[in-house]
Amino acid sequence: MSPTRTLATARRVLRQLRHDPRTVALLLLVPVLLLTLLYYVFDNRAAEFDRIGSSLLGIFPMLTMFLVTSIATLRERTSGTLERLLAMPLAKADLLLGYALAFGALAVLQAGLVTGLAVWLLGLTVAGSPWLLLLVAVLTALLGTAMGLFVSAFAASEFQAVQFMPAFVFPQLLLCGLFTPRDTMQPALEYVSNVLPMSYSVNAAQQVLEHPGVTGHYLRDLGIVAGVALGVLVLGAATLRRRTA
Repeated sequence: MSPTRTLATARRVLRQLRHDPRTVALLLLVPVLLLTLLYYVFDNRAAEFDRIGSSLLGIFPMLTMFLVTSIATLRERTSGTLERLLAMPLAKADLLLGYALAFGALAVLQAGLVTGLAVWLLGLTVAGSPWLLLLVAVLTALLGTAMGLFVSAFAASEFQAVQFMPAFVFPQLLLCGLFTPRDTMQPALEYVSNVLPMSYSVNAAQQVLEHPGVTGHYLRDLGIVAGVALGVLVLGAATLRRRTA
């Protein structure tokens, strides 16, 4: 690995995104609009908005980053760009880490916009610091980026990349505790939810909602999310192919 090559990859990806306003709008504006819509759905029911809204700060970033990252990486492969890059003295780890840095920078911006909107404009009330909630959103966005990079290796077209979302993301959405507490689910479903990383993103957000300080559960949940993201990036480097067959 070379830090110079990694940073060069990240800069190239950011330059491409700068010329793709639709993708940038999807990353930055769609979560903001969806959270605003949720605010009016729960009009005059502040307690429900606080519970659902804080959890969604650990979900929206993962959804959008997963979708955009998987499609963008696949586009690099189908266009032949990835094959040309890997023909150069560029390690797979350099390439994936460069992508992770580029999309990670957008993830930080996205998380900051959504968290700021929720807390300071929409009146989302949490017992803990909003900065702790921001950290949850950032790590979840990075997890979505890592998962998007990983699944792009198994898709042959952009349509197939989108199809991976129901398989990888929707089960986590249903079992993460957003709709019902996980300990009230059937034992088999609760067991499955315990191994899904989105569950720990939602748990961490709920810790900030309910507790004024940093709790052990909060640190454990963030550690799990970060560890899974790192592990998925390693798998992504191992499965990265030069081009789509």
